[in-house]
Formats: sequence, C-alpha cells, structure tokens
Amino acid sequence: MTFLPELPIIAAYTAAALLLILTPGPDMTLFLGQTLIGGRSRGAAAMLGASTGLVVHTMLAAFGLSTLLAASATAFGLVKIAGVAYLVWFAINALRHGSALTFKPGAEAPQSLGKVFIMGVGINLLNPKCVMFFLTFLPQFVSASDPHAGAKLMFLGLYFIVLAIPICFVLILAAVFLGSVLSAVAPTLPGIIAVFYRHH
Repeated sequence: MTFLPELPIIAAYTAAALLLILTPGPDMTLFLGQTLIGGRSRGAAAMLGASTGLVVHTMLAAFGLSTLLAASATAFGLVKIAGVAYLVWFAINALRHGSALTFKPGAEAPQSLGKVFIMGVGINLLNPKCVMFFLTFLPQFVSASDPHAGAKLMFLGLYFIVLAIPICFVLILAAVFLGSVLSAVAPTLPGIIAVFYRHH
C-alpha cells in the first residue's frame, strides 16, 4: 500500500496529531458548547460538521501540495520550512495567550440538528487558519523525493480526522456527564456553602 507512510513516521504523526486534537480551538468550543446547551445529539452534529469541513481542507491541501510538488520539489521544500516556522509560532502563541475554551453565556434558541451541523461545517470551512494548518502540518511528514507523496498527504489528512472523531466524541460524553453532575449539584450549593461558612 503505497499511500501508507513508514511506521516511525505514522507514530510521530499520531503523537503530533493527538496533541493538536486536544488543543482547544473554535471547533471544540462549538461542539462542547452545543453539548452543554442542547445535549449529546447537538454536540455530535456540530462535531461531525466540523469534521466534514476538515475533509474538504484535507482534499484541497493534498491536491494543492501534490501539484506544487509535481511542479517543483524545491518549492515544496520551502513550504516545509515555512511550515515549521508557522507551527513553532502556533505553539508559542498558544503558550503565551492560552487556549481556554470560551462559551457564550446565556441560553440559545433551539436549533435543528441540520443547522448545528452546518455551523460545524462553517466553523472549519471558513476558517483560514485551518487552510494554513493543513498546508504546513501535512508536508512535515512527507519527503519531496517520495513518488507517492500525494497519496500519503491524502492519507495523513484523513487519518487526522479518523483520530479526532472518537476523541471528540469522548469529550462530548464527558461534557454530558459534567453537565448532569452540575445540574444535580447546583440546587444544593447554597446549603453546602452556608454549612461551610458556619463551621469556619
């Protein structure tokens, strides 16, 4: 299977991808926010919509990078160098400014699952940072001299999405559980706080 990178490359890519998947961003804010607002179904619809947007970015990046590589291996190498600089900047920026999830306060009007799905598609499809990310991240794991580089770029992009979906679904289930715990505990909080201050 010529589209499969070597095992050490897959291992390194998996580790990097997992780190990036667990880094909060607009898509994670959306699907966790929708989960807390409307439950698991809305969270899953938003997450699947965001994943669909990533599929489009994967196709565009893979075809674009493959075309660039066919035209000039040197240009492809320059993209890889620029990609390293961008990813380093991305990491430094995340450390300096944080990547905390931010949810809008207040209740939202109920929306259909279809609209929530479209919101998920839009949040990644219309995000220029997603384009930049895939154009700079994927080439780091493909050699410019590899005759099967195009197929491997496609595989790596889709593999990222396959990794992300179950992880994001676990996060949705965790948000559902947390929401139910908070709902159960919230009515008793005033009494617990009063008892705490009475004994301190």
